[in-house]
Amino acid sequence: MIAPLPDLLIAPVVRAALAEDLGRAGDVTAQACIPAEARLSTVFAARKPGVVAGLACARLAIAELDPTADFRTLAADGDRIAAGAQLAWVEANARALLSAERTALNLLGRLSGIATLTRAYVEAVAGTDARIVDTRKTTPGLRALEKYAVRCGGGVNHRFGLDDAILIKDNHVAACGSVGEAVRRAKAAAGHLMKVEVEVDSLDQLDEALANAPDVVMLDNFSLGDLREAVRRVGGKVVLEASGGITLETVRAVAETGVDVISVGALTHSVGVLDIGLDAV
Repeated sequence: MIAPLPDLLIAPVVRAALAEDLGRAGDVTAQACIPAEARLSTVFAARKPGVVAGLACARLAIAELDPTADFRTLAADGDRIAAGAQLAWVEANARALLSAERTALNLLGRLSGIATLTRAYVEAVAGTDARIVDTRKTTPGLRALEKYAVRCGGGVNHRFGLDDAILIKDNHVAACGSVGEAVRRAKAAAGHLMKVEVEVDSLDQLDEALANAPDVVMLDNFSLGDLREAVRRVGGKVVLEASGGITLETVRAVAETGVDVISVGALTHSVGVLDIGLDAV
């Protein structure tokens, strides 16, 4: 079971998307063509197979415009579904339902696309100890939803923002003068619950980092041979994260080097939507 996001976190995103679509005059097409009291029954149906995420977004989009709408889920977030599968049945005011349709489908399709791609990566490393994690390369304003979709796909969340973990990147190292100095400063400033991760781009930098005992080391764009050597040198003393252009075609080989975590920005920054439609019944 995937722990659902509270409606409180989803509603502001849904309202902003609806406001963008409704503009200054509302849905002039629905107003012109459909009687004010007309009702409509529809189903959300998948056009292609995938993994579902974001059903609450669709529910809230419709409820914002018709609080009396009857929205019944026929699948759950995290479910693998076949092409043609029905995800939810809705009966609502026809004008409201059609006005909310695109917002509902945009969010449901994007989040399901993220969950679907994440599941593909997770299955590609099955049988290894590596976990697939996301990054902060998310759509502005949608981070909580997109990271939720990663969880629906079986992935694990990296940090949510700049405030919940220390992650020393190459430019931080440049500003501090060295990997060791950056880690020393970070550990001196970190609270007892704050993890310290440092990015390195060579085995020499890895050795320098290890001498200062970070919690996590990110191995950026390492070759497979260097990843294996890094795992050997670390010997389980710190968590090792592989990062940098890892694809579905290469992720299995990376996982088999023995790294603990594989971060994949593509889960959120370049994913396609899962094709889902709203059909009258």
